[in-house]
This record gives sequence, C-alpha cells and structure tokens, in this order.
Amino acid sequence: MIVLGIDPGTAVTGYGLVQTNASNQFSCVKYGTFRTHAAESLTQRLKTIYDGVNEIIATYHPDHIAIEDIFYGRNVQAALKLGQVRGVVITAALNADMPIITLAAREVKQALTGSGAASKQQVQCMVKDLLGLTETASPLDASDALAIALCHAQRWWTSKKRVVRL
Repeated sequence: MIVLGIDPGTAVTGYGLVQTNASNQFSCVKYGTFRTHAAESLTQRLKTIYDGVNEIIATYHPDHIAIEDIFYGRNVQAALKLGQVRGVVITAALNADMPIITLAAREVKQALTGSGAASKQQVQCMVKDLLGLTETASPLDASDALAIALCHAQRWWTSKKRVVRL
C-alpha cells in the first residue's frame, strides 16, 4: 500500500509518499514540495497545488491520501486560505477515487514521537529513523508530509492486524 501525505500551505505544500508491505515495513517512495509565489493570485496558487497533487497521483498511484487538518489559530484569513488549499487537495483525491483521511498535527506528533507537543525537528528525526533514510527529509514541510503518511500507514496496518479471519 502507498499513502500520500500532504502538509497543506499556500506558499509551500509538502508531500510525501510512504509504502508499506505485508511484513509491516515502511519505506519512503518520494517526498518534496509544491511552491507558489507570493506575487501570484490565490487562484493561481491553488491551481499550482492542484496540478502538483494530480501529477503525484497519476505517477505513483497511491492507495490513500492523508491530509493534515487545519489548526485553528487567531488568523482567520490564514485558516480560510489553508481550507482552500485542503479543498483542492481533497478534490484531486476525490477525482482519483482515493480514500481521504485527515489527521491533526498533534495526533501525528503523538504517534511518531510519543508527544503531541513535539517540535518539527523531533518529528523530522523520527521520520528519518522510522523510514531508514540516510539524510533527514527536508524542508520541514516535506518531512511533515512524510510523517502524516507514515502515521496513517501505521494505523492502517494496525487496524488490519486486528481483523480476525476464520
């Protein structure tokens, strides 16, 4: 199974693909970012992200997509823009008939590091260790996306092990 993890952002959206096999081993397929420019309109930025997600889906054919949920802070405008980014990612996944999972950042941090208040650098180190990478995944948006994909892959695998077949 391949999981596409997405860390949404209007300037930088991170993506990471994690594969799991029947032996519950996880590996990194690919990671990176979709970068937009501040001078572009929001609609052009959304199209850039949408096109990038579509290209990843068409190239790697992931089985699931896991997206970080919106953190509700004080900046309502930022939350609205982030919601629009999530919307184009979800639309791309729906168009590809992919199951969509949303995960809170604290949930991902807790699953990977044991602390929901872990720093991005701590998550980055755990991603490197758990996926057996030779270098840390960079930038942080990409390592966060790998963490989201890894968290979902681990949970999916655990839920499958609980199924009793007669």
